[in-house]
Amino acid sequence: MPINLSKGQKVDLTKGNPGLKKIMVGLGWDVNAFDSGSDFDLDAAAFMAGDNGKCPTEKEFIFYGHLEHESGAVKHMGDNRTGEGEGDDEQILVDLTKIPTNISKIAFTVTIYDAESRRQNFGQVSNSFIRIVDEESGRELIHYDLGEDFSIETAIVVGELYKHNGEWKFNAIGSGFQGGLAAICGHYGIDAE
Repeated sequence: MPINLSKGQKVDLTKGNPGLKKIMVGLGWDVNAFDSGSDFDLDAAAFMAGDNGKCPTEKEFIFYGHLEHESGAVKHMGDNRTGEGEGDDEQILVDLTKIPTNISKIAFTVTIYDAESRRQNFGQVSNSFIRIVDEESGRELIHYDLGEDFSIETAIVVGELYKHNGEWKFNAIGSGFQGGLAAICGHYGIDAE
């Protein structure tokens, strides 16, 4: 049984699962029946940050335009432009053994592509979740449903893997941003231009 988290909850990942090396981070969502005249295109991304909470370079920003970190530690499985169907809409693979020593956090985010011009926000999105699966056994370890706390936000930091005393933990964050991808990139020290 996976551990179901609520917002702000933190849980050990590697301590309770010794030998855990590779995880799959699945993110999913449904779009409400509200018609803004355009399709919704939600994008998952990962920010590999140091102790200061910032990405050392732009190479630590993993998204549909830069799918894999040079270390092989984080790999985005590609853009899903519709979010249709059951289960994960986008997936990011993490190899805990390959994470560079200067990286102590990996934040997982979801943004709405072109939200401003399409007049879209997370108030129109439901059933958003993140789950962490042991890639080797296929067992779901952690599940976090974001709930319906959002209205005008166009970007969300869903959750974060972070290193504490040599072990990896997961924090269910669920905090929203206005300003879409540019705002969230700025938060992690990346220039979104």
